[in-house]
Order: sequence, then C-alpha cells, then structure tokens
Amino acid sequence: MASEIHVNDVGTRFLVTVKDGTSTVDVSPAGATGVLTFKKPDDTTIARTASTLTDGSAVSGVMYYDTIAGDLNQAGLWKIQGKVTISSGTFYTDIQGFNVHCNL
Repeated sequence: MASEIHVNDVGTRFLVTVKDGTSTVDVSPAGATGVLTFKKPDDTTIARTASTLTDGSAVSGVMYYDTIAGDLNQAGLWKIQGKVTISSGTFYTDIQGFNVHCNL
C-alpha cells in the first residue's frame, strides 16, 4: 500500500534539494539558514526552519523538516518551497505540491 500524508500526521519528513540551475547548492556552510515554506489549501503559509542531515547530503543541497503537532491541520492540496541563504546568495527550490488526506 502506498504511503499517504494525513491531517495531524506528526514526524512526516519533507526533503528538498536546493539547486542553482542544474548544480546543487552546498547548504552546510557555517551561518547558512534554511527555511521550508508550506502553503496550505486555504492559501495561508507557514515557515519552518530546515535542518540538514549528517550524512554529507547537505553538500548536495538536501534540507529537511519533520512535522510537529498542528502543522498538517488541513486536508487538500499543499505546496512546499525551500529557501537557503548562504554567503554567496539566496537560493529557492522548485515549488512542489502534495496532498494531505482526511482521516476516518
């Protein structure tokens, strides 16, 4: 069975990869700040601080956020976009959509 995201799920990990054109952006330098912005079905947004993994993937542009209680509070089509600010500039990811499903 395929995995679905549901209203009030906690601990769902969202991964994004930051690129500059076709090249990945190293999001691991000291002072780097990453944010994942979520757009809810009602068009409101929430911004969450992004983290990096310790497996070296940050050098390949990977950031993530694990949801907490209250984050996924609406069913419907959501959007997500990552942003990182480093000394050489500010970079955004593509905008991706995902569905949050109702519970029984």
